[in-house]
Amino acid sequence: MSVPSHHETRLLSGQEREDVGATHYPHILELPSAELRALVRRLREYRDRAQAIARQQRREIRGKSEPRGASPARDNLGTVGKAQLLAQALRRANKELARHGQPPEAPPPPTQADLSLKAFQLKQAARAAIHPSAGRTASTGMRSAPSTRPTVVMDPREIGRVSQATKVAEAKRDN
Repeated sequence: MSVPSHHETRLLSGQEREDVGATHYPHILELPSAELRALVRRLREYRDRAQAIARQQRREIRGKSEPRGASPARDNLGTVGKAQLLAQALRRANKELARHGQPPEAPPPPTQADLSLKAFQLKQAARAAIHPSAGRTASTGMRSAPSTRPTVVMDPREIGRVSQATKVAEAKRDN
């Protein structure tokens, strides 16, 4: 989706505006590969920073964190729009790098949280593979599931009465 240039001017700072402008059609074709790589690196930094600020503002709006400025953020539409503009510019620059025959720059290394999550998922998958559930098989047919309810409903007083009668009878016999 294209964005009017006055929106870009309003949302971006001076250097960001120049870098995003360099990713538009005729200008991006003139950039050599080395400059394009540097541009991709800068755009990625700008985008990551804008996303982090938008995330912080979203937390402030929900009341999950303390405000970073003098007053809490009331909305983060401008920051979200800025992050989207930068993401679009980064996409255009990556496409141009691919057209040059070079793969886009590798993403940053994974964080500790990413590594922990991946380790947990691998552990869960390994556990499921080692101990699979047997389930029902076609060769044995349906198995009966015995009822857990008692077959005869008996009054508990009757049980006590019979036990006591047995005890009395045994005592008489033993004497």
